[in-house]
Amino acid sequence: MMTGISGTPGTGKSSVGKVLSARGHRVTEIADTVTGYVIERDEARDTLVIDEERWAADFPHVDGFVVGHLSHLLPCDLVVVLRCEPPVLKERLRRRGYKDAKIRENCEAEALDVILVETLGSHPAEKVLEIDTTHMDPVTCADRIEGFVRGEIPPCSGYIDWSEYLGEEV
Repeated sequence: MMTGISGTPGTGKSSVGKVLSARGHRVTEIADTVTGYVIERDEARDTLVIDEERWAADFPHVDGFVVGHLSHLLPCDLVVVLRCEPPVLKERLRRRGYKDAKIRENCEAEALDVILVETLGSHPAEKVLEIDTTHMDPVTCADRIEGFVRGEIPPCSGYIDWSEYLGEEV
């Protein structure tokens, strides 16, 4: 079973992936798989642009977790979307050294539910779990993800509304 762990940058995907890996799960980091698919560097957004369709089409089905903000584009059996309240996300990204424009873009994407909407556009709601990581440690988050994969935690999405944060200054 391939389970995607997606979300806006800074929501905790890599931290949760490390916990799952330490527990013996196979974890594939998306960042390690896109090198041959880079089509340009977007200087204004300080990011690499990849051919997402070709990358997703070529991606092999793996048994385990696929971690990264594009994992929801893959034909996963289950998808977990990690979320974080925009003011907390802003501080996390600032500590990473993100530029103001990139922080603003990611906080707006989080407030607009961009990753969740994209996920639900290609995966049925009964295969999606949304988790608010704002005040949750990676171990607790990993516990919930494992419970979801085992069928002990039901799918749940669309309950987070951070639209009030739209237009906030970075």
